[in-house]
Amino acid sequence: MNHHRQDGIVNRIRAMNQRLASVRQADLYYYNQPVSQLKGGSRVVVNGREMSMFASYSYLGLVGHPRINAAAKAAIEQFGTGTHGVRSLAGSLTIHGELEATIAEFKGAEAAVTFSSGYVTNLSVISTLLGRDDYVISDKLNHASIVDGCLLSGAKFLRFKHNDMASLEERLAHIPDEATRLVIADGVFSMDGDIINLPEVVKLCQKYHAWLMVDEAHSVGVLGKTGRGIEEHFGMKDVIDIKMGTLSKTIPSVGGYVAGKSDLIELLRHASRGYIFSAAIPPAQAAAANEAFKVILDEPWRIQKLWDNTRRFITGLKQCGFDTMLTETAIVPVLCGKDETAFAMTRDAQRSGVFVLPVVSPAVPVGLARLRATVTAAHEPDEIEHAIGVIEQAGRLEGII
Repeated sequence: MNHHRQDGIVNRIRAMNQRLASVRQADLYYYNQPVSQLKGGSRVVVNGREMSMFASYSYLGLVGHPRINAAAKAAIEQFGTGTHGVRSLAGSLTIHGELEATIAEFKGAEAAVTFSSGYVTNLSVISTLLGRDDYVISDKLNHASIVDGCLLSGAKFLRFKHNDMASLEERLAHIPDEATRLVIADGVFSMDGDIINLPEVVKLCQKYHAWLMVDEAHSVGVLGKTGRGIEEHFGMKDVIDIKMGTLSKTIPSVGGYVAGKSDLIELLRHASRGYIFSAAIPPAQAAAANEAFKVILDEPWRIQKLWDNTRRFITGLKQCGFDTMLTETAIVPVLCGKDETAFAMTRDAQRSGVFVLPVVSPAVPVGLARLRATVTAAHEPDEIEHAIGVIEQAGRLEGII
């Protein structure tokens, strides 16, 4: 093959590798680091060094929970490590049915269906439900998997300004009356940590006869008194048509799900490519997810502790003079501005034993590079105070505060 010609692929490969080379040369490359050990919920061994973990999605500290580990081991004993293929054919195990029943009950829905990846869940569900004559209206800061699902569907793709209800209404008002419309938003936004204004979104969806889909990747097990998510948080019942979530964040497994009315779930089970043409979730992972939902309900202290820790962390960083943007959850952006500053802040924090990571363009807009720190229920108050101190020191060193 001739790779010497000047084409788009060659240029993209070169541009990325040049960018990586310059970051590595300055000793500022902190992605894909090997984590060799998890010690309790809040400590990790990275590159042979033990560090305080402030980049975890395990919001309730359930990774390594004895009950969840035991459930996974029992499933391996019963079923082995893999499945016999796709769910529609030989891949549906009894544990998959149990997991879907557990999710439906947890989310207050008639039924649920699981997929082997959260990303694929959004991609597949949106592209199955919509076609080229339909309209999809998406929050500007929605996750990449939602954006890709909208593009794959071929529907007319409209965005509204982030969490801006006037902008959403303006979009809805201009869609022809007879057209099918689907509004999609993250429950908790993965880069900013703020919560969608669900009551107002629901009002607008009812007014304009739109379907509503909410991605609860970062709100299941986080929002609501019992961790059931955004509807519980706002004291609302069954107002979301398509309740999507992942099994890889608060739930320490892998995969994604949609809960909703049973006829909708039947359609997805028989028409969505990500379900029909992708192997089933492995037995141990299905069993782990199933047990995790039960642990959340049995140990409500974890949610209380997560919120206490969240308040302590955000308040402490603000008192140091940091801009934590609009966050109101365990995802805490520490605004740095330039990409270089975010890399330098990461280097300073990691040298002092606090594992945080930078998020830079194009994942966030140019000029809004940040540390994206997360707290969990596994952290103790002294660990949080220590991390705040380390980040404060880095902020002074890099001239942010």
